[in-house]
Amino acid sequence: MENYIKTFDTITIDDVPIVGGKNASLGEMFQKLTSKGIKVPDGYATTASAYWHFLDDNHIRSQLFGTLGQLDRKDFSNLHEVGAQARGLILKATFPKAIKKAVEEGYDALTEKYRGELSLAVRSSATAEDLPNASFAGQQETYLNVKGKDELIAACQKCYASLFTDRAIKYREDNHFDHSKVALSIGIQLMVRSDLACSGVNFTLDPDTGFEKVVLVSSSWGLGENIVQGAVNPDEHYVFKPSLEKGYRQPIISRKLGSKRKTMVYDTSVSGTVNLDTNAERQQQYVLSDEEVLKLARWSVIIEQHYGRPMDIEWAKDGQTNELFIVQARPETVWSMKKDRLKITTYSLLEKGREITKGMGLGNRISAGRARILHSPKESDKLLEGEILVTERTDPDWDPILKKAGGIITDQGGRTSHAAIVAREMGAAAIVGTLNATKLIKDGQEITLSCAEGDAGIVYDGILEWDEKEVDTSNLRKPRTQPMLILADPDQAFKLSYYPAEGVGLMRLEFVINNAIQIHPMALKHFDTLKDVSAKREIERLTHHFPDKANYFVHKLAEGVATIAAAFYPKDVIVRTSDFKTNEYANLIGGREFEPIEANPMIGFRGASRYYHPKYQEAFELECRAMKMVREEMGFENVKVMIPFCRTLKEAKKVVDLMATYGLGRGENGLQLYMMVEIPNNVVLAEEFAQYFDGFSIGSNDLTQLTLGVDRDSGLLSDIFDINDPGIKKMLAMVLASAKRTHTKIGLCGQAPSDYPEFAHFLVENGIDSISFNPDALINGIRNINIAEERKVTFGMAASSN
Repeated sequence: MENYIKTFDTITIDDVPIVGGKNASLGEMFQKLTSKGIKVPDGYATTASAYWHFLDDNHIRSQLFGTLGQLDRKDFSNLHEVGAQARGLILKATFPKAIKKAVEEGYDALTEKYRGELSLAVRSSATAEDLPNASFAGQQETYLNVKGKDELIAACQKCYASLFTDRAIKYREDNHFDHSKVALSIGIQLMVRSDLACSGVNFTLDPDTGFEKVVLVSSSWGLGENIVQGAVNPDEHYVFKPSLEKGYRQPIISRKLGSKRKTMVYDTSVSGTVNLDTNAERQQQYVLSDEEVLKLARWSVIIEQHYGRPMDIEWAKDGQTNELFIVQARPETVWSMKKDRLKITTYSLLEKGREITKGMGLGNRISAGRARILHSPKESDKLLEGEILVTERTDPDWDPILKKAGGIITDQGGRTSHAAIVAREMGAAAIVGTLNATKLIKDGQEITLSCAEGDAGIVYDGILEWDEKEVDTSNLRKPRTQPMLILADPDQAFKLSYYPAEGVGLMRLEFVINNAIQIHPMALKHFDTLKDVSAKREIERLTHHFPDKANYFVHKLAEGVATIAAAFYPKDVIVRTSDFKTNEYANLIGGREFEPIEANPMIGFRGASRYYHPKYQEAFELECRAMKMVREEMGFENVKVMIPFCRTLKEAKKVVDLMATYGLGRGENGLQLYMMVEIPNNVVLAEEFAQYFDGFSIGSNDLTQLTLGVDRDSGLLSDIFDINDPGIKKMLAMVLASAKRTHTKIGLCGQAPSDYPEFAHFLVENGIDSISFNPDALINGIRNINIAEERKVTFGMAASSN
């Protein structure tokens, strides 16, 4: 018995050669982490020596490896035949008496310890399994709900045979494992009845980007195979580790409801499993409570800290006892092996085709695909994933569609239009202001968008070849002037956290409101009195998890902000409160009942003026509640709040005082308030505005528009809209000087310092503290800042020597 089985309480991670990675990890956790509150189902494992004894007692070792020696290692044309022959040798063999005796004695010990009929999980664990450079997960078989000694011995023999599944053979070949050096251990473990409850997989980092400050908890109804095999879209919760460890009330920063259309349960008629359709009510329920999510996240962090590396963890909930258990833990093997995360891609065309049209190029990238001409968001079903959207113009109603597009081309709009802003946020190639794209490009035509040829974006006929090069940002010198990012989409945050930015200088809430929330906040506050029946029905569908519908807005907004705040923690994330125009607010679900019709929304009922007005004040309270939740319940004290379009000093006082009544008092818990400088009055009275705010952020687009009297979206006046105009520079120099006199932090958000080195030099020369860029412009922006700072030092030294 001693040679052929080991109980979990005698197994450690050092026993990988004896019981394989899976069983060694289970034993390690059972021994060393149970005392820390982690529950691991008890059990035992057969050893590698038992496997070799199985082969030798049946005299099949040489025949088995001789069969594997016949494998076509070039094309694997006979893989299926070789695998079937190898498995046949195992399944036809006699189970040796000595191993059978040891397995049955282990079974008897468990029966005596836990009193009653046992239901077991029987899992395969190869001795090369789950090593740091190879995740053997899923290569061999697992058998669930095994009862009685006869079923147990049969399951063990099938586990041995599963070492030679086609996928297991191919995996070892691909990873250069010698078949004759790999043995199989069998884990025999008390069954967790997750068929009556739920199960899932945790990662102690974000599996898509490798971001390490979160735990991803995914969950679905029934047995865990559905998630492992990718057969269902599970619920997903992201938990922020620092807030979890510091004991904040709500460390969950994101939750997404999965469809969970299938539930795997036991099929007692055939001693197997069956996948049933999940009923509609359960599909619309979250599988786990927040308390259960946090317990699993805490366990995951403990496991990660114990092993000293990111982990991939499987868990299950017992439907009979409602207890949670960890049933597997193995090293994460994708991101933990990657070293080069600080690279950014640049693009250049290798050939030139026939030019169809041109406009302003955005995104500093190249894209190609089939053109799809749409005239309204209502035609969204015509746009296939990856096609190039060609349209007259876009507004926030297009946002859900734009994510599908491989590129964007518009007739109208300038460099700061909606299409331009959204394209940058999504990292998509876009050409705006062509004037004639919808007339010259044919629907279905194959085209190439080049935004890598300076300011101009050119549309070429056909699919052209281009080159992509990576820039290693680890060697980029860090300037004294802080380079920061402009962000809106939380889905991009973890990826962008690797960029060499000192935080987020502008987080725009409009993207979260338009995409994640979709509903006008006043429609949520006054749901019961809404007149629009269809809007009411849609609101009910979206908010059914929230008895208080206003809480839907607060929680969704808080999660969007928290995700971006987490990505850059502990660096500053400056969040601008909502700055939709009335026509854009009206397009939100239920919005038309609450928004006036204005002739010129750009300078109408927007920004600070809304916040204290009876038509919106209740909604502004919801925004403040969300920011308070982010800072105080979720732990993101790196979040600062910025007020847009604040016209007068009286307005500044009203808004600051109102925020204090909503729990966002300036200076409380370190809260800093910022103001956008985008109105000439902000410049003229900057020193007076500094009495109410801790920092300023120059909104160069609105300031240029209002100083020059130019509609920033007008293609006809695009030549006049110039941030390098002497009047604009004088305004900027004035506000920068005022900020220095009042010791108020000041930055600028915009593209110009990346596009124009001389403009970057102007800002640095005038002592700006930070400059915020869209992600595609960050690297060039940093280079321009570095050059400007070097020139400033050189000129300063020359001046002092004279």
